[in-house]
Amino acid sequence: MRHIGVLRGSGTLESRGEVMGRADYELDGYLMRPGEVVASGEIRMAAGQLSNALRRRDLRLRTDDGRVLGIRFSGRRLGTPDDAAHADVHDGLPPEEDWQR
Repeated sequence: MRHIGVLRGSGTLESRGEVMGRADYELDGYLMRPGEVVASGEIRMAAGQLSNALRRRDLRLRTDDGRVLGIRFSGRRLGTPDDAAHADVHDGLPPEEDWQR
């Protein structure tokens, strides 16, 4: 596994067509083997909206730069503010060469 860079930005978190709210994200990308990219990181949004989103399973983050990322929240880490949670990305990641190093 090799760190390939970071994706940062903003977008809209959705669940089954319902807009959950605006979100900022910072995701670390890793190359598991040639052609297989995985990512995880932090999602930040208004605390009430985030609390509602944490209970959802079918989440998509529509980024301002046009990506649609499948998101799964893995929970909040101890000491993390109410407006932040850790997430894993399971779909929609760019190829290795499109990550910011």
